[in-house]
Amino acid sequence: MDLSKLPSVVGGETLSNSFLGNAVELCIVTDDHVKTMEGLCRLGIGPWAVYTFSPETVSDQTYKGEPCEFALKVCFAQSGNMIWELMQPLWGPSIFQDFLDKHGTGFHHVAYDCNDEPWETRISELEKRGFKMVQSGKWQGQNAFAFFDTEDATGTTFETYHFPEGWDYPEPESWFPAPPPTGADL
Repeated sequence: MDLSKLPSVVGGETLSNSFLGNAVELCIVTDDHVKTMEGLCRLGIGPWAVYTFSPETVSDQTYKGEPCEFALKVCFAQSGNMIWELMQPLWGPSIFQDFLDKHGTGFHHVAYDCNDEPWETRISELEKRGFKMVQSGKWQGQNAFAFFDTEDATGTTFETYHFPEGWDYPEPESWFPAPPPTGADL
């Protein structure tokens, strides 16, 4: 290993090429989102907002650099400063189905805020570092997300997403195990 090709250490938590910012989301890919939500609820993670991501709710869908159509069941739960996400592929090509086929249910990706850099800067910076975008889209035509082919280099996939100014999550299809009480912080 040639350490001279690595970035230099500039601080206790910082390399000279630091860019990712804060980890904001952990994702498990599953073939049964209800079963996985139930297990995580028993651990104290929830409640879960459940959505379907499909061509009707996600525009600009891509898979491995090409336009495509896919559908996923996507579930979110807040736990402190971290968002937990579950993804269950429903149909169409996706890195999530690829993962299930290869590994079964398990941790799939971590998402970073990239210090709120502009969207195009995030994409070009990750690609400049040798990581190709392998899946992307825009939820509700606004919330851009992109996954990068980092698994061989890191053992997992990295994601970044951008919530535009004033973004509010749409009302979920359902809640699991139940919706938050009226007036509760979401």
